[in-house]
Amino acid sequence: MRNLHLMVFLLALVSANALSAAGHDHEESGHSEEGHGGHDEAEGAAELSEIQVRTAGIETLVVQHSELADIIVAPGEVALNAYHTSKVAPRIEAQIVQRHARLGDTVSAGQPLVTLSSVAVAQAQGELLVRDREWKRVKKLGRKVVSERRYVEAQVARQQAHAKLVAYGMSDEQISKLLKQADASRATGELVLLSPQQGTVIHDDFIIGELAQPGRELFVITDESTLWVDARLTPEDGVHVRVGARARVQVNGHWVDGEVTQAQHALDENTRTLPVRIQIANPGDRLHPGQFVRAEIESAQRKPGIAVPVAAVLRSPDGDWQVFVEEAPGRYVPKEIEVLRTVGRQMVIDGLQDGERIVSKGAFFIQSEIAKGGFEVHNH
Repeated sequence: MRNLHLMVFLLALVSANALSAAGHDHEESGHSEEGHGGHDEAEGAAELSEIQVRTAGIETLVVQHSELADIIVAPGEVALNAYHTSKVAPRIEAQIVQRHARLGDTVSAGQPLVTLSSVAVAQAQGELLVRDREWKRVKKLGRKVVSERRYVEAQVARQQAHAKLVAYGMSDEQISKLLKQADASRATGELVLLSPQQGTVIHDDFIIGELAQPGRELFVITDESTLWVDARLTPEDGVHVRVGARARVQVNGHWVDGEVTQAQHALDENTRTLPVRIQIANPGDRLHPGQFVRAEIESAQRKPGIAVPVAAVLRSPDGDWQVFVEEAPGRYVPKEIEVLRTVGRQMVIDGLQDGERIVSKGAFFIQSEIAKGGFEVHNH
């Protein structure tokens, strides 16, 4: 009887151990399955619905190696666009009577800037009034009444008197107004200089009552909507720059696009550098002559590489550069890459294969979705 009880006890013990082992195996199996799901999360793949993709404006592109222009980096200085700048100066000796514009004013073409008074202008105005009246009389009589010589002399004298006032700085409209009034008392020698262009007054160094000599610079007016950047290149880099090449300049953390408009072929005697001129737009009047900038110019030299939009490349949580590869519609996986250089609004990168499809727009949204889901982004 005692032996029977002993056998029953041993059988129960074996059964308990078997059940315990089975439960342990089941738990390990469960942990293994959970660990597999965690591996997907560690990979940081983002699964987005079609609505999410459309709402976020996600776009993709297939990368391919191509010949890409190299970039030349050089220091530069912002300068006035001389083709959009004018200087206003008297052409004869005259006294400054009245100012009509001030430093910093925006003026339009034909707007009065300053009133001058000149004895020479008064004489020329009086002479034109006399010559114009004589010409009108002779012209009315006609060639049948007056001799050909007198007719031509009256015509030429009137034209010369008109040309003298134009040479002194009076506009055709001002001269026409003087002749229309036909009043000798209007020959006062008053001369109003007008703005030759639309722009901003950046220089007006004179005093009312001053006697200005011919050529004395009274106003400088410029249109600052476009400016020049004079970049200084080494002779080695300069030979690879062509007129029309794309360029951009950086100032105060902002980039402004431009184009090479002039490339000189003679070295600067003082700096031994090759000057290259870049024309840039100046939205918001952000740039000003005299500022120093960093210029990037597209070189005529080309190198093979893969270029992607700047917006496609992001920093991963651990500080590495990455892009998002589309494995399937709506499934995006981060992939670490190396940034070789920046070419305008594109980055030349390494770490991708031809034919891979990456996110070109909306990468930040995908990264945010992964971060909200608690995924750790790695690339193994």
